[in-house]
Amino acid sequence: MRHGRKINHLGRTTAHRHAMLSNMSSSLILHKRLTTTVAKAKALRKYIEPLLTKSKDDTTHSRRMVFAALQDKESIKELFGNISSKIATRPGGYTRILKLSDTRQGDNADMCIIELVDFNETLIESKQAASDKAAAGTTRRSRRGGKKAAGDDAATSATVVTGEAVAPNAVVEQSAPADTATETVKDGESREEAKADEAGA
Repeated sequence: MRHGRKINHLGRTTAHRHAMLSNMSSSLILHKRLTTTVAKAKALRKYIEPLLTKSKDDTTHSRRMVFAALQDKESIKELFGNISSKIATRPGGYTRILKLSDTRQGDNADMCIIELVDFNETLIESKQAASDKAAAGTTRRSRRGGKKAAGDDAATSATVVTGEAVAPNAVVEQSAPADTATETVKDGESREEAKADEAGA
């Protein structure tokens, strides 16, 4: 049973695991996205998200705490310079894991991309365009509905002005021509007998 085993050790010793997660965190901070296995990405997310939260408070103490984990001056500059200003209003969830359909060729491990949410320009632009479109209210449905409503208003105003009541799809009943002979058939009588009775009368 797995009681109390909440940490995925990734088949490494503790020192090796911490060194690997520290290097991956520095690479993610500098390059904004990494391609790795799903297991490593999930472990990295638990490791880096507290560091990103600490970077929001730009004090000497928080810089020293993050440097103790990363041991890389360039990533510290990037983290407290560009990244902290972008994630300032986000209350957590700074990373995104996108699973890939391909697996690793050697051991068939599931692969994924882990990236910083606020630095994926493609998704940010598409969300911005969608929000602008929704704010403008120019959807296809509303345009069509607007034209229909305008047409209905014009039809009702025309009937009011002319004073005539126009029935839509009026059904006109036509009577049979006067010269057509009608046959009356009594119960149990055939058509030939009815014709003979009418001729005799």
